[in-house]
Amino acid sequence: MTIAEWCVFASLMLYLLSIASVKWLRFGDFDNSKPRDPSFYEKPIAARVLGAHQNGIEAFPFFAIAVLLAEFRACPQNLINELAILFVIVRIAYVITYVGNRPTLRSILWSIGFAINIAIFFLPGLRNFLPL
Repeated sequence: MTIAEWCVFASLMLYLLSIASVKWLRFGDFDNSKPRDPSFYEKPIAARVLGAHQNGIEAFPFFAIAVLLAEFRACPQNLINELAILFVIVRIAYVITYVGNRPTLRSILWSIGFAINIAIFFLPGLRNFLPL
């Protein structure tokens, strides 16, 4: 497996672990028979963790498809790996700023992550212009 493919897995684990953390920390309050009970997410920190989790679900498919498309089209693997690592780092920072209630920085990080995804996605079309 390539580093970029491991980053796809890391991105998946990031959004799963973000929601798992609030469930573990508030285990006594969490009722697994009603995992989507809105009352569990009424506290501000739980609501922000849920938001980060949901955004991770939204961001994951595009990232995974972009990485696979770039790899299938034989783009420079080192560049794909570097962009994928950068995406995961930005997503970790995004979750931290979301949970830490820093909306402006969170939005900036979301934009950077989206730009990285766009870059990975369009690598096949730009491959002939890259000096690699």
